[in-house]
Order: sequence, then C-alpha cells, then structure tokens
Amino acid sequence: MNTLVEQMIQTYKAQTVYDKKNAMKEVMQEIVLCELSRAGFFSRAAFYGGTALRIFYGLDRFSEDLDFSLTRAEDDFDMQSYFPALEKQVRAYGLNVRVDEKAKAIDSNVQSAFLKANTKELLLMFYSADNEFSGVSNNELTKIKFEIDVNPPNYATFERKYRLQPVPYEVNLYDESSLFAGKLHAVMGRSWKTRIKGRDLYDYVFYRSRGISFNRKHLRARLLQSGHITDDTKFELSDIKNMLNDRFDSIDFSQAKEDITPFIRDTRVLDIWSADFFKQITVGLTDCK
Repeated sequence: MNTLVEQMIQTYKAQTVYDKKNAMKEVMQEIVLCELSRAGFFSRAAFYGGTALRIFYGLDRFSEDLDFSLTRAEDDFDMQSYFPALEKQVRAYGLNVRVDEKAKAIDSNVQSAFLKANTKELLLMFYSADNEFSGVSNNELTKIKFEIDVNPPNYATFERKYRLQPVPYEVNLYDESSLFAGKLHAVMGRSWKTRIKGRDLYDYVFYRSRGISFNRKHLRARLLQSGHITDDTKFELSDIKNMLNDRFDSIDFSQAKEDITPFIRDTRVLDIWSADFFKQITVGLTDCK
C-alpha cells in the first residue's frame, strides 16, 4: 500500500467491515479532492454539501458524495476534461479506479460522475488479508459520486481552506453561512417522496447547535431557481421559519431516523426527534443578509 494512504487509513482505527468500508471511502474522497485541487479545479469551482461539512467543519456523520458548484455559470463547462488526469493520479496511490460520467435522465444544471473500484480488492489493499472479508462479494463496487452545478444560484460566499493529507492542498469551498443556506434549501424544498432524508435533518441540528447564521440572499436565490418561491414571496426571517415549521409538521420522523441511522455511531441522539423538537430549535434561527 502507498505509505501516505496507509497513514491516512490508520487514523480511523476501524473495527467492523462496515466501518472499514466507510474509512476507505473517506480516504478516497480526500485523494480525489487533493487531485482536483492540483488540477486547478478550484479556480473555477467550490466544494459544498455534507462531505464538505464533515471534512472542514467537523460534522460527525459519514457522507457519501462529493458536491461541487462552479463559482459562476459556465454553459460549456465539461467535467469530463478532468477525468483522465484524475484517474491517473488516483491510480498513482495504488488504487485501481475508473471514472464514469453519469448519463442525465432529465435535463438539469448538474453534471454527475462516479469514481468506481472493486470493494474487496480495496479492502484487501487497505487492510491485511482477513477472513472477515469472505462475506464481501467479488463483484461489489465502491462508488463515490461527485456532482457539479454548472449554473449555480447567486450570492454564495466562499473561503479557502487547506488539508495536509495525502499531501498539502487547497480547496475553495462555501463558507458556513452559504453551506447552511444550501442545507435549508434541502430541508425546505427537497423532493423526498417516499425516502425522507434524515441526513438533512441531522445536519440542520448540527448547524443550529453551533449557532451558525445562514446566508439569506443565497437561500432565496436557491428557492427561486428551484421554483419553490416567486419574486413576490415574502421572505423575512419569520416567513422562513414558518416555511420550515410547515415542513417539520409534514415529516414522518420514523422514516427520517431510518435514513440517518447507517451514517452515525450514536443513534440515541435521534430519540428526541419530533416536529416539536425541530420547531423549538428553529426559534433562535438567525440569518446574515
């Protein structure tokens, strides 16, 4: 195994197969970020979403995807142009991966791709050969999805942060107030259908527990772009709280808990979840205009 990768994986002290799979995914996420940075990706794009919150702000849950946004709209942006160099550099760490673009089912502003590798091969490389991997199918794939919004909503604010592993690199990412605006948009407007994303609610609690204010202008731009509000919709702080409270009243919290459970270690923190809990922690919500 590459020495740098070995050093990264050892910090996790994972015991179960499930934890080992998550650990190696997180290491691979950081390698992808590093190589995108070295390819100049962050001169045009910014990192956001749950994984950004975990890596740079300490969110205590696993996050599967890498979400990016251009800093300004580019209709001709081609994510595929980064694939050859990304594959080459990730393989230089000893990881046998490929990057495949995801075909669009519907027309959207989001370009998607998957970094894929054989799970069992990775486990045996990241960890010593062990009988515990006998239950892992030879055909199982580890997939890291990454998406980029090529027509991002306006008014996001950014900051530069640095990581030291696998080698020192720099990332441009949404600052906390804009990240929170994106999460509020998900809570208020995501089409959950039959699969309620408890991850959105878990992250909302994370933001509120730290007293983070949200970027109201960016939230409004997101809701306008997605069609959840119109130009004449009242959008004072009290209106936003009412929209959130209406959403909380509609949630099946049993389903929400089922969604988040695989991503966290201490499920006891979910016992208190209810519409009343979320409405009460929303009282002190603040914005930065």
